[in-house]
Amino acid sequence: MDTAKMVFDEMPEKNVVSWNSILSRYLKAGNSGEAHRVFDEMPEKDVISWNAVLSGYAKMGNMDQTLLFSQKMPEKNMASWNTMISGYVECGEIESALSIFDMMHQRNNVSWITMIAGYSKCGDVASARELFYKMGARDPIAFNAMISCYAQNGQPKEALKLFDEMLKEGVDIQPDGMALASVISACSQLGELRFGSWIESYIDKFGIHMNDDHVATALIDFHAKCGNIDKAYNHFHGLRKKDVVAYSAMIAGCAINGKAVDAINLFQNMLDAQIQPNLATFTGLLTAYNHADLVEEGYRCFSSMKDNGVVPSIDHYAIMVDLLGRAGRLEDAYELIKSMPMKPHAGVWGALLLACSSHNNVEFGEIAAHHCFELEPGKAAYYSQLASIYASVGRWSDARRLRKIIEKKKLARIPGSSWTEST
Repeated sequence: MDTAKMVFDEMPEKNVVSWNSILSRYLKAGNSGEAHRVFDEMPEKDVISWNAVLSGYAKMGNMDQTLLFSQKMPEKNMASWNTMISGYVECGEIESALSIFDMMHQRNNVSWITMIAGYSKCGDVASARELFYKMGARDPIAFNAMISCYAQNGQPKEALKLFDEMLKEGVDIQPDGMALASVISACSQLGELRFGSWIESYIDKFGIHMNDDHVATALIDFHAKCGNIDKAYNHFHGLRKKDVVAYSAMIAGCAINGKAVDAINLFQNMLDAQIQPNLATFTGLLTAYNHADLVEEGYRCFSSMKDNGVVPSIDHYAIMVDLLGRAGRLEDAYELIKSMPMKPHAGVWGALLLACSSHNNVEFGEIAAHHCFELEPGKAAYYSQLASIYASVGRWSDARRLRKIIEKKKLARIPGSSWTEST
């Protein structure tokens, strides 16, 4: 930055291009104070100058200031409007993004795709789909955004259907690495080994480079979830650069395939490589400890999360409750729930209830069940599990009372399951 400033200061004549260059440098360096000083000193400003500062405000997440600044702009181009939409999307303000989108007289694919991604981010698949089919010419990036939307929001069948539609749309539309990664993710969710293998054949047939780390990481996750841990390892070892996403996928793969020692060793290799773990990393590692019934080791891992700059999420608490509960440490599990900084969801209380059912514990079983009743009143499994606990200790009248409630409400029966069986 110092060199750029020195070159700029020594220029005998400065035009708007040179001013925009130094302005952009300050903004990229995060020096908003100097950027504003340069902007104010500019003898001539064009739309690129205004857009640079607009983008700077948006990237800082200060959308009130961004909006005020946009209202002062003497002219706006497509990039100006798209910057506003993107800023609101990043802040999770989808309605504000939509109001800007609706104000645009003309839109390009960036406008549409940013809105689709925004709806995907907030889980509104229906609105994303509506925009996608309203688009004029849909390019591979638009298809990728919508396929990703389906895959990330639990609609893998729709993702695969759209991928098939994409291939039929025309020979000029070929999926890129991100689209393939999303489709492979959909196959993982469905456990669709046949279609996932076809995707691999497609990659080979069209010569798509496997050095696309998004695709390789998706294949690691896919093969691991389908039980082919050796193939997952092959893709992992074939990566040019192993990042936190790749390590986390491999750790999770080992965990769900009962290879706890491998998962733990991978985590240590990751730390040795100076790669910072994230939430997904610890989800996989705690799942490994859980599947191996390594209670103390799991608890130490959970306690170390903050030391690694990661704040445990509600799902990490759920795994720990499951681990403690399965080991019969029901009081510890209950105390952990009480210590949670966020409100426990049904997965947390359900893990405790299932553990109480396994250990025939009425005291904590009743507490967990009543929370489950409040959070998910339509699920019969919670009533059945508490009824089973009552029956195990000879409280037959209470067991019959709950079974009558199930019949009276005609509650949907769902199988009881451990929290980590679905991770």
